[in-house]
Amino acid sequence: MSIVALKKLTLCGLKAEKTEALKKLQILGCAHLVSLNRQSSSTAVATQKHTERVAHALKYLNQCRMKRHQVSDKSGFDLDEVVQKVFDVQAGIRELGDQRDFLIKRIKEISPWGDFYLPEKGDLGGIKCWFYIIPKRQMKLLNKDLIYQVVHKDNIHYYTVILAEQEPLATDVPVPRTHTGTVPLSQLKKDLQITELAIEDRLAERQSLTRWIALIGLSLAENKDKATLKMANALTLDEQGLFAIQAWVPVTEIDKLKDFASHNGLALLIEEIRDQDNPPTLLINAEPIAGGQEVITFYQTPAYRTWDPSAVVFFSFAFFFAMILSDAGYAAIFLLILAFKWGRLGSSLKGKRLRMLAIVTVIFSLLWGIMTGGYFGYTPGPETLAGRIKILDINDFDSMMRLSIAVGAVHIIMANLIKAYQLKGKKTALAALGWVCLIIAGFLLWLAIDGTQYAVYSLFTLGGILLLFFSSERAVNKPSDYLWQMMDGIKNITGLTKIFGDILSYMRLFALGLASASLALTFNQLAEQVYSSPSGLGLLFSILILVLGHTLNLMLCLMSGVVHGLRLNFIEFYNWSTSDEGYPFKAFSKTGRSE
Repeated sequence: MSIVALKKLTLCGLKAEKTEALKKLQILGCAHLVSLNRQSSSTAVATQKHTERVAHALKYLNQCRMKRHQVSDKSGFDLDEVVQKVFDVQAGIRELGDQRDFLIKRIKEISPWGDFYLPEKGDLGGIKCWFYIIPKRQMKLLNKDLIYQVVHKDNIHYYTVILAEQEPLATDVPVPRTHTGTVPLSQLKKDLQITELAIEDRLAERQSLTRWIALIGLSLAENKDKATLKMANALTLDEQGLFAIQAWVPVTEIDKLKDFASHNGLALLIEEIRDQDNPPTLLINAEPIAGGQEVITFYQTPAYRTWDPSAVVFFSFAFFFAMILSDAGYAAIFLLILAFKWGRLGSSLKGKRLRMLAIVTVIFSLLWGIMTGGYFGYTPGPETLAGRIKILDINDFDSMMRLSIAVGAVHIIMANLIKAYQLKGKKTALAALGWVCLIIAGFLLWLAIDGTQYAVYSLFTLGGILLLFFSSERAVNKPSDYLWQMMDGIKNITGLTKIFGDILSYMRLFALGLASASLALTFNQLAEQVYSSPSGLGLLFSILILVLGHTLNLMLCLMSGVVHGLRLNFIEFYNWSTSDEGYPFKAFSKTGRSE
């Protein structure tokens, strides 16, 4: 597990041979290109938009349930034309769908009034129809001097038509006027039927376009390669018949690039990374723990000069999730779901990595559930095998609280030790060790173990000294700089309340585990009470309570386990181990077939 070391590489050759050289470099697929051309951004945006447009059309067609037989002959295939048709069909279906929703809503509103046509202007001698939906309890507030007719009523409302030349005053009617529109109900129903037929035609057109899915997919890969090559052409610096392209390259690929330059008649310059450089981050982890890499890059790519937390996040997330779940029965359910989805998750590299993270998390959860004796909210008796191997009691608040705080202390200590290692050679590394001393001293003081007072006070003193004198990177050029260094140390010591709060945050592991166990127990008790009821349906309702209740609790456990398991890593742990954010290494490579 590491961040791969990189070097800066510059290739230079004849401008006439640039495209061919870039094609071969793309096939090589090991360089992260750096722009040497300030005008390259517009080209990159245009090519990216075109590729995204094709990808969107392909995704839309793949979502169609019924698909046609695929066309393999490219002779009658025009990618841009087909993509445009897909977008036209999608826009048409969306527009017709909105129109259908409007008509359905309008028909529902008009139906109580019946099918009617409003009179033409002058037919009633200037009198108009005003429509009101009046609640029954407010009907008595209607001015009785008005001429009105109740045309429909239900359990709640009176649908009332008032005849008057002018709209009645707000004081005469207890509710605002209802706008029925001029289109009769029968016409609305005809329009709805026409709209639904038009939607069916559009859906049939979409289904017809699915015959091009295979060719669009193939063209998308080729299009991505061409777009990437076009962007690479825009990144080069072209001067007087020559071109230059710059890239970040893993040190393990340098020999391959040397051979490439030699065989293609290119000049090659290899440079070490300088302090002012900001190289991308290329992570390489062993496949069994590479799921942690997928998780951390989703949240934040670590900077090149920091460290790779993939392995720590991998195992700590699995352990935190297990503590939050605290039920072997629920873990077994997750294991069955994972077994059912195992093949589907293995269809991609990312899926395989996350699958491994999931299986380790479930195994941790199963073992932790057995240790705490939780099985769908039930605790086996001490005479059973499950009861004998139970070594932790989740209802022992004091012990579980100490365990949660101990986990938090160890996690934050690990973060500071890693930070100290990363800062080796700098005096600020001693400040990170100072925090380690303070955490250990505070934890021992909280446990109040006899005979540890001397060690506690010694660690407090040592930690305070390290923070006070080694928290600043300020250079000492004059006597007053010592004072400023101490001020920086005092400022750093104020983080004592923060580290205290961060460690206490790990109490959520115990609190959420207790909450899930208590909720499972509550559903079991409710089911037992309903089962013993004399109604005759006790068995049915108790089964429903168990199924629905435990399903709800399982979903809550999954959500809280993922959210808080990641939160303790990405907020508390990251806060004390790494803060710099980087950007991922993206190799200039081909995604489609080689030409």
